[in-house]
Amino acid sequence: MTMKKDIKNADNPADVRMEIVASVTPTAGRRTLYHFTRLSNLTAIAASDSLVSSGSMSPYPAGERRTSPMKVRYDRHLITINAHLCIPESMLEPDFTLEQFRAYLDRHVFFWPTRRDCQKMLSTYTRREPEEKFAVLSFDAASLLLDHYDAVKLSKYDSGSSPRYPKHCSYKKSPNMFVDLDHYKIKVNGNVPTKASEIREVLIENRLTASQASYRPFILMTAGMCQAAGALCLSLFPDCWEVKRDGSMK
Repeated sequence: MTMKKDIKNADNPADVRMEIVASVTPTAGRRTLYHFTRLSNLTAIAASDSLVSSGSMSPYPAGERRTSPMKVRYDRHLITINAHLCIPESMLEPDFTLEQFRAYLDRHVFFWPTRRDCQKMLSTYTRREPEEKFAVLSFDAASLLLDHYDAVKLSKYDSGSSPRYPKHCSYKKSPNMFVDLDHYKIKVNGNVPTKASEIREVLIENRLTASQASYRPFILMTAGMCQAAGALCLSLFPDCWEVKRDGSMK
């Protein structure tokens, strides 16, 4: 691993953070972060005004594999957390176990950095669970990253995926595949992103409160109708309508 020289002006830490976030969100296509969830989860999200890591809600021991979606109770509401895909042992770095890696992933809330990446996720889950309905929440990337700067990690790969041909993969899965914002473009080892176009995932540790971020209207890429309670009261419209927080169409 090599470390690039940090040429940023560190006299004003706030300016440094803004500079780093700007380098993560340099183009219009990367100025929104997308969170994929189930339509049925919106009531719980709205009531708590937050997104919470699955590990904070799961009643099972950390790292234990969920082989199917699981309904859990969170803040008086039921919420469904996704199953873990079956990752081959051969995909892991030697010093880590699958249980350790799953536990690490479960401590984070996941976001996609482009609409295209999130639409791929939506298509995959729609094929996998054709009877289920899904929603995608969109956030202003710069605001969210600055609000949760110390809790953010970036990944070059889809960390929770199960590659079809693991022997042909050029990377191994472990917590080392992530980089925090302070070391973005500084940590250089081939396994972490060093430019915005390489960022495949954005993670925020533990939880985030929606009201802490100035985010754009939700992109709800699903069909159906639902009323979500509380501060995020939403009405869902057919595919790809943009919906404001008060439920009106943009």
